Amino acid sequence: QPLISSSKWLQLHGLKRNKLTLSQILSQIGFQHRKDYVTTLGKLVASRYADGLFPQYKRAQDGSVYNLTAKKELILHFVDCLMGAIELYNQRMEWLTSESRQIFGVIQERCIVIVLDFGTAAPADFDLCRDALSLVLMEQVTQIAKFNLIWAAQDLMKWQQKSTPVSEHTVKSAVVWLWKLDHMTAASHTRSAEALLEAMSDDAVSS
Repeated sequence: QPLISSSKWLQLHGLKRNKLTLSQILSQIGFQHRKDYVTTLGKLVASRYADGLFPQYKRAQDGSVYNLTAKKELILHFVDCLMGAIELYNQRMEWLTSESRQIFGVIQERCIVIVLDFGTAAPADFDLCRDALSLVLMEQVTQIAKFNLIWAAQDLMKWQQKSTPVSEHTVKSAVVWLWKLDHMTAASHTRSAEALLEAMSDDAVSS
């Protein structure tokens, strides 16, 4: 799936885009039973000619009543469409909460710098962090334009001097660099800030 926000995804695949909201469906399978104010009569007049002719549906949200005129086939068509939408939403939710997206969310920027601050992580946790970072590099960074890695260790370490175009070779190189890092004691808090400032100094990085 493309690395886009959920709001953008809903614009492309949501119920409204596919004319599957309740209001949109009701307008296609019937018409609203109206009560309007007629100025010449000076009172509310209800369109009662449909009373008893059609099944009716009352919306809980606003109390409006719709006369349903569609044939069974059309209603079953909307049932199929809604079931398909539910399945698509389920797939999106599973995708959003799986693999690297569980930790990093969905990367939407075209150029990123990942700042590595492992703090006082034990060697086993250090490896778990590197596993997670390797996963995000292989799954998501491969779909963007440029990237870099900066380690906020006792001495700042950069994978490259500035953000580098993404390719199969550069991503593999970054993963190899990541796994060559030696486990070290915690860096000072100022190192983390320095690493962030260094990341922001890259002209290609917007945030």
